[in-house]
Amino acid sequence: MLLNRSERSFPRVIIIGGGFGGVEVARKLKDKEVEVLLIDRNNFHTFQPLMYQVATGTLAADSISFPIRKMFKNQHNFKFRLADVLHIDKDKKEVHTSVGTYEYDYLVVASGATSNFFGNQEVEKNSLPMKSIQEALNIRSYVLQNLEKAVLLKNASDRAPYLNFVIVGGGPTGVELSGAIAEIQLHVLKKDYPELSVNEMKVYIVEGTGKVLGALSEKSSRDAEKYLKELGVTVLTNTQVTGYDGETITFNNGESIKTKTVIWGAGVKGQFPGGIDASIIERGNRIRTNGQCQVEGMEGVYAIGDVAAMITEDTPRGLPGVAPAAQQQGTYVAKHIINILSNKPNTENFKYFDKGSMATIGRNRAVVDLGKLHMNGFVAWMVWMFVHLMSIFGFRNKMVTFVNWAIKFWTKNSGVRLIVDKYERPSEKKQEQAIL
Repeated sequence: MLLNRSERSFPRVIIIGGGFGGVEVARKLKDKEVEVLLIDRNNFHTFQPLMYQVATGTLAADSISFPIRKMFKNQHNFKFRLADVLHIDKDKKEVHTSVGTYEYDYLVVASGATSNFFGNQEVEKNSLPMKSIQEALNIRSYVLQNLEKAVLLKNASDRAPYLNFVIVGGGPTGVELSGAIAEIQLHVLKKDYPELSVNEMKVYIVEGTGKVLGALSEKSSRDAEKYLKELGVTVLTNTQVTGYDGETITFNNGESIKTKTVIWGAGVKGQFPGGIDASIIERGNRIRTNGQCQVEGMEGVYAIGDVAAMITEDTPRGLPGVAPAAQQQGTYVAKHIINILSNKPNTENFKYFDKGSMATIGRNRAVVDLGKLHMNGFVAWMVWMFVHLMSIFGFRNKMVTFVNWAIKFWTKNSGVRLIVDKYERPSEKKQEQAIL
């Protein structure tokens, strides 16, 4: 039971979204004279940087997920509601959800992002996105299903579409996913599927610009491409997808690839409930904020993380869509609200401190940029592993992840290669219905 405004002793801060930014706001408001209400459609927080390892079977889904209620079990001013947020009423200061309406004094929109297909409905219908645990599990099942189907076919030409895997997007997600699937080809295929030849399986990564990992240094980009090629990945740069009908993916240069599996990691767009004025929506479907993370024209409302576009002189294109940026914004917003309640001035704008960027490309290979310092190879891989391990919520999750990584390092053959729920694309379901 949540009290109405007239019945409450403290102001209420509603947080929409249990991602990195939303969780950080709630944590920083611990023991403060506010009532914190976090609303999310899932009852768990997901460590998204390791989502690709769920998609490729290295980790189980619960290794990178942590229950939100358990996370805040010792925070007495915290409440959680499992719900879909439908609409924000800025005049009444209310949030309408699938389980009721809640008043707020301060609202933090940290609802994150979803895959951006840039209006290509055919690609959206037939490719596999990876922005949630369920989507990662869909990829895991679908990759394994296609390997099982390939075993049943006698002709190499018939098997090819099931053994061609195309990853669209050369950012960290696409690079890490490509490397992980290439390692399935190198270390798993000959053990689990002896009927298939390792040389038949092909992994492609498609990037619209001239290089992979464009946000990292030139050195890291070159190293990453080299590592991908060493793993047998075909790197297609300056190549844009024009269509994918579920059978053939086509490109702007006129070339095409027969494939049953296209994984989409080429872009994201913000997702948020109704009630946000369309005039403050920026490119990438992000909510425009000022330098203090406040949504323009909405009193007491903040937006942080992937859903926010902080357009200032210092950040003309907004902040990078990475976890550290969302966490730092979360800390800033919590302090901003506390200052308002304490009648302290908020004179400083948010400043993002870039701690560095990194990506792993299979076993023993990674690239790390820490300011002017660049690392690659095994040392970078160890740094990447340590940083990610320490960032996961929960002691159990840290231990389970470490043990899984250790076993995979020594055996090259660990993982969760289970098809629990078979996945079918919408177009495939229609084909099956037509046959029946």
